[in-house]
Amino acid sequence: MKVVYQTCCGVDVHKSFLVATIIKTTSGVQPSYHKKRFSTFNNSILEFKQWLLDNQCFDLCMESTGKYWVPVFNLLEDDINVTIANPKWVKAVKGNKDDTKDSKWIGDLFRLGFVPGSYIPFRDIRILREFTRYRYKLVSCRSSEKNRYQNALTVCNIALDSVVSDVFGKSATSVLDYLIEQSDNSINHEEISSRLLLSLKKKSDSVFESIEGYQMTDSQKDRMRLVRAHIDYITSTVIDIDTKLDELVAPYENAIQLLSTIPGIKRNSAITIISEIGTDMTQFSSSKRICAWAGLTPGSNDSAGKKKSVRITRAGVYLKPALVQCAHAAVKSDKSPYYKQKYERIMKRRGKKRAIIAIARMILTAIYQMLKTGEVWNPTDLYKINMPEPLKEKQKAKAIKQALKLLIGEGIIPESLEAS
Repeated sequence: MKVVYQTCCGVDVHKSFLVATIIKTTSGVQPSYHKKRFSTFNNSILEFKQWLLDNQCFDLCMESTGKYWVPVFNLLEDDINVTIANPKWVKAVKGNKDDTKDSKWIGDLFRLGFVPGSYIPFRDIRILREFTRYRYKLVSCRSSEKNRYQNALTVCNIALDSVVSDVFGKSATSVLDYLIEQSDNSINHEEISSRLLLSLKKKSDSVFESIEGYQMTDSQKDRMRLVRAHIDYITSTVIDIDTKLDELVAPYENAIQLLSTIPGIKRNSAITIISEIGTDMTQFSSSKRICAWAGLTPGSNDSAGKKKSVRITRAGVYLKPALVQCAHAAVKSDKSPYYKQKYERIMKRRGKKRAIIAIARMILTAIYQMLKTGEVWNPTDLYKINMPEPLKEKQKAKAIKQALKLLIGEGIIPESLEAS
């Protein structure tokens, strides 16, 4: 087998220590191995870096074990070509493995070019990614708290959510605050009517019916106050994160405006996408590669002539949900019916879930090409979507005529058929 790296290093990294094996290969001679163990404290990692440089080793591979690889990567990335490997590519056989053997195994696989590197964005993008992922977690937590708040209303015999469209709107919030503030479970209709705004005044009778006879103890009221305070705190934190994100994305404002031309993608979604894939598309060899990295490409699992499950992978934990959300917005967008028509066509054959994943993959393919070329969203087949019906019929007739000429030229059908 061909040796890709004459001198390289395999690293098995843990929380408190790492084991490194430098492999040197010379022509016609078996490779030599130099093993050493280091702590994961910064001064020890710098010693490890100097050890690599002294041995003229500039290529290194280590497994992406949790977040333990990040401190090592931060101190090595300036001078060493670090490859972060997915565990499935470097997993050793159980029963005959330890830290030293693992580092040697990783180094041997990397030396022969068997380990594809994972995509690691630049430091600025990694910092931006930390904020967008934290925002995603907070928004999910806020949604859970809102569901908990609505469940509390149901337990207390309050059916206000069946009348209003948003329990957390101004009118509904004002009514619920009034109910929580009451020492008993009495209702003042005039006070509640004064708290209803705009069109909800017309539904005042339904509002009274939904809260009449509610049962809420003091302990339940205290719990609802705590939940509501937590929701307000999370909302204020999300606002602070959005302010910080506006500062961090200033260098990428052009890319954000570019992605916002795609139907279904707004500013927040564009920021999330850029934080996950960056703006340099040379990291990915093709649009198919980035779609596979995002977990939007069906797998390939054939054996003995039998096709097994080809469902999409679990990759793209943060990018895939963002793209699926954009796809749902795109198929409902009034801005352009492009993705809506494609979704409806695929849905008839493959179902709603597969169709929405297909639209998300199309959006990511468009993002890849746009960031690579700097062009705004303008698909090559967009004219077919926006084409008036008479022109569509002309296009169909022209296509049929060209097909007949081709078949006649090949001698597949007789010339008399063209005249008929």
